[in-house]
Amino acid sequence: MNPPATATASATVTAPDVVTTLGDHVDRLAQALPALRGASPTLARWGDELAERLLAGARVLVAGNGGSAAEAQHLTAELVGRFDRERRPLSAIALHAESSSMSAIGNDYGFTEVFARQVRAHGRPGDVVLLFSTSGRSPNLLAAAAAAAEVDARSWALTGPGPNPLARACSEAVCLPGDTATVQETHLAALHMLCRALESAIEARA
Repeated sequence: MNPPATATASATVTAPDVVTTLGDHVDRLAQALPALRGASPTLARWGDELAERLLAGARVLVAGNGGSAAEAQHLTAELVGRFDRERRPLSAIALHAESSSMSAIGNDYGFTEVFARQVRAHGRPGDVVLLFSTSGRSPNLLAAAAAAAEVDARSWALTGPGPNPLARACSEAVCLPGDTATVQETHLAALHMLCRALESAIEARA
């Protein structure tokens, strides 16, 4: 059966607009890639430092909100599991995945404290707190960065366009340009670059 004429007409009118919109999406990503390449020296250094700290028994505490939470949890999966080389498992905890702790802390202390209280509980000198944020302005991540300083842990941020409050609050930050979708896409690439640098550093120490 042929589709209704109205549906065919609608598809004919809207399809080119959708294709153009999707092309614009790819263009925005392409425009952000030079900044991602420019972050390579920092990510390589972070990978080397993570290798040294994690092999010595430290851990990584990561957090983010929404899509950034998914990126952060992706990183912990790569560290506890593996990226693309065989190696020992590494200690990494996604704070937002602690659902009972999140709901209890949020209920008792407010949503701003859901990560900071966990950093105070789990963080030790030598640990790394790695925070993902497209805006760099989330109060709960800013509180987590402050808590990292309290426990003498390193704090790193992967954020959207800088300067922003989270980048300033952390020991170091990689700030990448673009809208929310573009930032999240480049954050995925950045975390894979970090994993590659980490595993190369571990292999070099073997």
